[in-house]
Amino acid sequence: MIRLTLKEYIDEHKITRYAISKSTDIKFQVIDKYYKNKVVRYDSYILDKICAALDCNISDIIEYVKE
Repeated sequence: MIRLTLKEYIDEHKITRYAISKSTDIKFQVIDKYYKNKVVRYDSYILDKICAALDCNISDIIEYVKE
């Protein structure tokens, strides 16, 4: 199972979803879905923009968990 860890990352770094939304030009609602791990299909464009805005690697905000 793929699990987003965006919430943990931005909470740890004290960044708001609103700030990410503004810096990436991605709607807040979309960022919020990634934050709450409610995404069914992951968009590589959005993940790329989030990683660029946070200056992080994809492994910092997403993980694979064996069930």
